[in-house]
Amino acid sequence: QVQLVESGGRLVQAGGSLRLSCAASGRAFSTHAMGWFRQAPGKEREFVATVDWSGGSTYYADSVKGRFTISKDNAKNTVYLKMNSLKPEDTGVYYCAAAPRFIATMTSQYDYWGQGTQVTVSS
Repeated sequence: QVQLVESGGRLVQAGGSLRLSCAASGRAFSTHAMGWFRQAPGKEREFVATVDWSGGSTYYADSVKGRFTISKDNAKNTVYLKMNSLKPEDTGVYYCAAAPRFIATMTSQYDYWGQGTQVTVSS
């Protein structure tokens, strides 16, 4: 069992930066891939980024590649999403999720989800 709590979302101007954090409880953190997803109003939840359970490999959606960085600290049971050069289209609720596998890029592969944190990028 993994419990996830996101933080760090807020209102930011276009071009700005934010770092989201996701604190995990439970001993299974180091054996789970971690991912970030987002959902804009009226749209489906979409994949943003994932990191493998060791923290060594990462994979990004094309829309955020080069701007966002995901990282995983197994010692702190925390996963981060550093977001630079933010755009209005990055606005949405950002969710942290955990998958009981090495790495995962699809929503259906994730078993545990946080409640989400709101990111709003103004133009």
